[in-house]
Amino acid sequence: MTATRAHETVLSFSYPTERRARVVADALGPEVGEIDDARSTASVDREGDAVRVRVLADDLVALRAGVNSWSRLVAVAERVGPKHD
Repeated sequence: MTATRAHETVLSFSYPTERRARVVADALGPEVGEIDDARSTASVDREGDAVRVRVLADDLVALRAGVNSWSRLVAVAERVGPKHD
């Protein structure tokens, strides 16, 4: 995704194992594109044991809303996925 919006942030979440990171990233995958709106968009990627959510927005209010939404989605993915490898 290319940055075409005025504001950007990257949320990074580290996990004890690569498998745990994969479970969280896979749970988030279907949400990419589904909760975007006219003022913000997001992407999710995983590298090793880290999951990164990149939020792009036209203004700071939309950026804050995007960060809040994705933070909640990550928290839910962490709670519902398997905890032990």
